Amino acid sequence: MSHPASASTAPAHAALADLAARIDAALPQTQCTRCGYPDCASYAQAIAQSEAAINQCPPGGAEGVARLAAITGHAVVPLSADHGVEGPRTVAFIDEAWCIGCTLCIKACPTDAIVGSNKKMHTVIEPYCTGCELCIPVCPVDCIHLDNASGGATGWAAWSDALALQAKQRYQQHRQRVPLEDVEDDGFDAQADSTTTASSRPAATAVAAEGIEARKAAIAAAMERARQLREKGSR
Repeated sequence: MSHPASASTAPAHAALADLAARIDAALPQTQCTRCGYPDCASYAQAIAQSEAAINQCPPGGAEGVARLAAITGHAVVPLSADHGVEGPRTVAFIDEAWCIGCTLCIKACPTDAIVGSNKKMHTVIEPYCTGCELCIPVCPVDCIHLDNASGGATGWAAWSDALALQAKQRYQQHRQRVPLEDVEDDGFDAQADSTTTASSRPAATAVAAEGIEARKAAIAAAMERARQLREKGSR
């Protein structure tokens, strides 16, 4: 038996997927989330489905809007001020003297451009940093700053197709790795739940809560040490 409805929707789905792919390829791949979506691919999908405007990407700037207009057939419009402003390409740097090794910036980086380990100094691999700024708000000691890496050039003039491709590849590798870690954690939790009796679950919950509180206390202590060092250095 034929299914004409399904057959008719297949080309439409294929066309939508192709449009989303072409839009995604025209985005700078900074994965900064300023567009209001979790990554460039999600924003591209939203544009293809007419759920988002083409002017929500500050890293792409005015040229980025023009690129998306050419692909979608929409009119060129000014960059949305609600989503940010066009600016130069930036690179994050960590003040290693104040880094407490909390690893929060490492987890926030979408391109794995930050290396380090728990309670050890972190550093940014400059060629891999997209200037997404996602590491800045999570740093508890404000030891991360941005430097201008492109002078007066902004938007796509400060970026390049080669950098966009590299950023996209690194982000895809990051996303392939992170779910594996999540699955491993979930599997461990599921195994623990299946082997934990009803009477011992409150104790397990209490232990988990103690672990969270211990981590918070460790970060708070590290922040206090950093504050004291800053005050000592300013005298």
